[in-house]
Amino acid sequence: MPLYRKFPSMKRFLALSILLLMSACSTTRHDTVSHTTTPSDESRMNSLAIYAMSLSDTPYRYGGADPENGFDCSGFVQFVFQNSVGMSLPRTSAEMSRVGIPMDISELRPGDLVFFNTRHSRFSHVGIFIGENRFVHSPKTGKAISIASLDDRYWRSHFDGARRIPINQKIVKNQ
Repeated sequence: MPLYRKFPSMKRFLALSILLLMSACSTTRHDTVSHTTTPSDESRMNSLAIYAMSLSDTPYRYGGADPENGFDCSGFVQFVFQNSVGMSLPRTSAEMSRVGIPMDISELRPGDLVFFNTRHSRFSHVGIFIGENRFVHSPKTGKAISIASLDDRYWRSHFDGARRIPINQKIVKNQ
């Protein structure tokens, strides 16, 4: 029996990986002068997005910051950046919202951070954009890391902004 039949989450990961790779091959490149990245950076951020999706089905846990115990939204983002591109991001979504380059929703690329107001507080939730107007995030207690659409009415109405984190940027965290 093939491995992907034994492990449903692996099957989903493989399908999402193939979809992400196919979408990257079929899109027209739209570079902007003010927000250019090198092909190497783009490749690393695509890998970051795939790595983030590989953690799907990891449960939510308030204050969580590792796959064994679960993640909250910012712990998930911090873990993915640290373990895929070696970058240390701040711990909270509000602190993360102050790093990197502000992006318009139409300029988003895989690996960009998307922020939401989910607790009547700006930048109270964060996810990682993966392409095709979708993002991966650790949503809430009782749920697991999953993919959501920015086209969904809830997420669209709670959208707070987006940031691109340059891979070579040194992040200074408030301690």
